[in-house]
Amino acid sequence: DPTSDVSKKVFVAGTFDIIHPGHIEFLREASKYGRVYAVVARDSNSEKIKGRKPINDEQTRLEIVKSIRYVFDAILGDQEDFLKSVERINPDIIFLGPDQKVNENKLLEELRKRGLNPQIIRLRERIKRWNHSSTTDIINEIKKRYCNS
Repeated sequence: DPTSDVSKKVFVAGTFDIIHPGHIEFLREASKYGRVYAVVARDSNSEKIKGRKPINDEQTRLEIVKSIRYVFDAILGDQEDFLKSVERINPDIIFLGPDQKVNENKLLEELRKRGLNPQIIRLRERIKRWNHSSTTDIINEIKKRYCNS
């Protein structure tokens, strides 16, 4: 149960491309568990995962995420090894979003090999109060409204 213990480090990671209410909701939820350290995906890694270049480059996305009130600090991810960012932050909690394709058991196993033993908490579902709760939704809506096919 969240207690907002500021002594706890909460690790979150994502592309955080076009910031929308779903991102804010995710970061607000994470902040209930402690101080949020956000890792912003590198352009090259984001492209590999999502199959498209982010709209905003990594430095822009990093600056935007740093400015969000629920984020204590933000860094760019490692280009080669995602887990290096986790090592660098050494969190008490890793907070995952509902659509982050991470095998929690494998992640814990890998982190234990590196001497880390954080708790993993997953936001089970998107908080559905918003019209556009994903960057893809926003891009599709813009295409529909402004691009005559």
